[in-house]
Amino acid sequence: MATRRGRCSQCGRAIQVEAYSYANSMAMMCSGCHSQGFSQQPNYPFVNNNNNSPPSPAAYGRRPSWPHTLMGPQAPMTPPSPYGNKRAVLFGISYGNSANSLKGSLNDVHSMKYFLTQKLGFPTDCVRMLTDEPGERNPMRIPTKYNMRMAMKWLVEGCQAGDSLVLHFSGHGSRQVDHGMDEVDGYDEAICPVDYEREGKILDDEINATIVRPLPYGAKLHAVTDTCFSGTVLDLPFMCRMNRKGYYGWEDHRSHRAGYKGTRGGLAVCISACDDDGSAADTSAFSGMESAGALTYSFIQAMQVERKLTYGQLLNAMRTSIRGAREGMFGPNQQQHVTDNRQQYAHDPQLSSSEKFDIYSKTIAI
Repeated sequence: MATRRGRCSQCGRAIQVEAYSYANSMAMMCSGCHSQGFSQQPNYPFVNNNNNSPPSPAAYGRRPSWPHTLMGPQAPMTPPSPYGNKRAVLFGISYGNSANSLKGSLNDVHSMKYFLTQKLGFPTDCVRMLTDEPGERNPMRIPTKYNMRMAMKWLVEGCQAGDSLVLHFSGHGSRQVDHGMDEVDGYDEAICPVDYEREGKILDDEINATIVRPLPYGAKLHAVTDTCFSGTVLDLPFMCRMNRKGYYGWEDHRSHRAGYKGTRGGLAVCISACDDDGSAADTSAFSGMESAGALTYSFIQAMQVERKLTYGQLLNAMRTSIRGAREGMFGPNQQQHVTDNRQQYAHDPQLSSSEKFDIYSKTIAI
């Protein structure tokens, strides 16, 4: 798709815009200014999405198919982000009073924000939180499909070596038949914005193109996806399979029919609630009072126990915590026996990555 250079109408930063939307003043803003709420008046409570239909495959910047290339073409140099080297985007969606409402999603994002800012040193103004809380008055902070897209673009804008990025999603997930024929299992995974019934879901292909492929050498991205059908929701090339004894192996999820799904040299890791055909738990079993996503709660709990935690230790600790909560809810005699097979993976936290590594020696640095 043809593009041309322009400047953000708010901060003056040089940006690339699609030629057909060059005259549109909203298209002439960088994603950072969008995230701060600088825009024309939207249709509250949802930003007008009429001109934001899903981008075509060409807009994703499709790379030559693996294995003919190990890395995609290098993108032009971009100016560093003014938002610091620690940035996070947190999506928490309860879906209001609908039949699909969730109780723990809002608690999840508030807990994650506290953990990032108070325990990991993320500056408060470098954490963007989009929720559908009744009291939210800023229309740009409501997790509509348009706003979520803009927030993900903001997360990686100007990213450079040394940056640590975090994406957290707590809400509904989904899957649908893959018509692009680039998924190993034949399905695309997706996350559901608050307005998904009207505007549609955000597919794993788009998430990968937006926050994974632009990641440069020396930068890190950690995604924590507390939702159903989330095993490969970032479309990362490799999936870690671990049995109950702690032995693991990497599954190759690259497809000869797919474009390049890796990074520009950075590390992207996704910690998800379950496999692509599994479900995520929203429960009060951990605290006995407020509901919380099992993945989010167990992730924060494990990360605070030991400072130099490896990915293998994290995964084992989270799985132990969640299984303990299940036994507390149902009792050991009511637990269905689950063997070390595909059924186990569907209900346990999963790890996927842009590269293979030894999960018991590589420490987590967020």
